[in-house]
Amino acid sequence: MEHHPAAWLAEAANAADRQGGPGILRIVLLVMIVGCAVTAWFLLRGYRRKDD
Repeated sequence: MEHHPAAWLAEAANAADRQGGPGILRIVLLVMIVGCAVTAWFLLRGYRRKDD
């Protein structure tokens, strides 16, 4: 199999339709976005300085 990203994306889209449709994709994207936000918050809170 040759390396064609467009072919991989097309096959992934076809597999998503067979495996459960766009509902699963929405859940995965939502979890990924929330995870990124929580990770950013966790990392950035360490840089907060308390100037008393």
